[in-house]
Amino acid sequence: MLKWIMRVLPFLYMALIWTLSGLPHNAVVELPDSAVDRFIKESLHLVEFGILYVLLVLAVLTTGKLTPAVNILLAVFACFYGILDEIHQSFVPYRSATLIDAVKDITGVLVCWYFISRALFQGRFKKLAFILSYFKKR
Repeated sequence: MLKWIMRVLPFLYMALIWTLSGLPHNAVVELPDSAVDRFIKESLHLVEFGILYVLLVLAVLTTGKLTPAVNILLAVFACFYGILDEIHQSFVPYRSATLIDAVKDITGVLVCWYFISRALFQGRFKKLAFILSYFKKR
């Protein structure tokens, strides 16, 4: 059952990203201090698409078909989804889409890709490799 949840989770997460980016920036939460609110929401770009990439990796791990090439494709897909999300936001009133936001989205993916690829394919980051091995097809 867990493997099927892990396989569906990236798509649910992508739908959540799409839905939330279609709403005004303060539709879900707005902190009283506007500077803190803006800082937190801008910082989320660094993790939002990194999480998507990690969920995609976990989904593919459950199939037993994660290779270095597939891993790169998953990272590229997550990056492109980040760019697509920025384009989508550019059409939403009271939202903005900037190149720096896309760079932050891609940076989050690349940081996660670095650690996961080193853990799975180069024998580094043993604890991370151990955690990821839990999701490998048995």
